[in-house]
Amino acid sequence: MSVNSKCNDMKKERFRIFSAVYLIFEKEGSILLLQRKNTRYMPGYYTPIAGHIDGNESATSAVIREAKEEAGVIVSKKDVSVAYITHRYSIEREYIDIYFVATHWEGEPRNMEPEKSGDMQWFDKKNLPNNVIPEVVVALHAIEKNIHYGEYGWDHEGSSLE
Repeated sequence: MSVNSKCNDMKKERFRIFSAVYLIFEKEGSILLLQRKNTRYMPGYYTPIAGHIDGNESATSAVIREAKEEAGVIVSKKDVSVAYITHRYSIEREYIDIYFVATHWEGEPRNMEPEKSGDMQWFDKKNLPNNVIPEVVVALHAIEKNIHYGEYGWDHEGSSLE
């Protein structure tokens, strides 16, 4: 292999993956979900607090930021733990989704982004609404079974862990 071909290989654009964080607030057998609205992806469906990881921030910092931005609560680094990670495929892009669980926080969660979220309420973990985002349902079931990693949407390959 020539020096020039090695240089060309090094200049090749590397694959980029998107990352999102989810924060599951748990209280007395219930979890907090908010209903998406005015969004391109899954409007009308419920999800935990969630958002993209911004550049130059860790996943933990991102989930703490999202808790404040979306629910107006303060969550400490020591009070969140990673419960599940999934490699999610969609036609548009791939994601690494990191699900955190919080059992302690400061303040009462409230809808801080009414332009993006409609209803926000606590649901019994065993009686969730029918309109929860499908990949979130898979993640919540995995967390209940103490499964920490999964893959979602890869059926186009002919295989999936779910």
